[in-house]
Amino acid sequence: MNAIVKHTLLPAVLLVLFVAAGCALPKVDADTVLSGEPLVALLRAGGNNIYFRHAQTDWSQDDHIERAGDWASCEPTRVRQLSQAGRRTARAVGDAMRALRIPVGAILASPYCRTVETAKLMNLGPVTNTTDVMNLRAAEYFGGRDAVLQRARSRLAVPPPANMNVVLVAHGNVARGATDVYPDEAEGVIFRPDGNGGFTFVGRLTPEQWAALATKAAQRPD
Repeated sequence: MNAIVKHTLLPAVLLVLFVAAGCALPKVDADTVLSGEPLVALLRAGGNNIYFRHAQTDWSQDDHIERAGDWASCEPTRVRQLSQAGRRTARAVGDAMRALRIPVGAILASPYCRTVETAKLMNLGPVTNTTDVMNLRAAEYFGGRDAVLQRARSRLAVPPPANMNVVLVAHGNVARGATDVYPDEAEGVIFRPDGNGGFTFVGRLTPEQWAALATKAAQRPD
């Protein structure tokens, strides 16, 4: 299954008018890619899986995975860790999501230290480790590349709890292999399960875009 879709932008004005009028959101299909406030409106309504690549890391460090479980090490001599900038970014993205009132029903993270730390610093709720979105560099421990990517696609197709979103914090190589969307560090990519075992890519937000949207929402009178 290839989850990438054509990047045809749904007119933002149309969606804003629907939301302002209290109407149901327009159907999101394979030709819909949202950004800005229309994307926030969709997130507030729930029903999305928000896939974050871990926040910025210290690229002077390397992963040394020699046996199962090494990925969980928080020792920078063994596994690449978040940088101080990455830790600040993770906190800022979590702050922005709370300010935007994005409902989160679950937070799942790959068991790598950098992904778990990103998820915890976002402070959106309890973090559960999952190998459903495992780094491809450790694929040999999980049945190989194809098996890892299939598990990731299956995870992205799982509908969130009613009126909620699920946050997944994982790796860029998994997203690119499973969906063709390659997020930057700390970028969030939004996928919407279709209820039939598939999902649609509907938008993406950088840390700077999260912050700008939160600032704009704070300036708008209730």
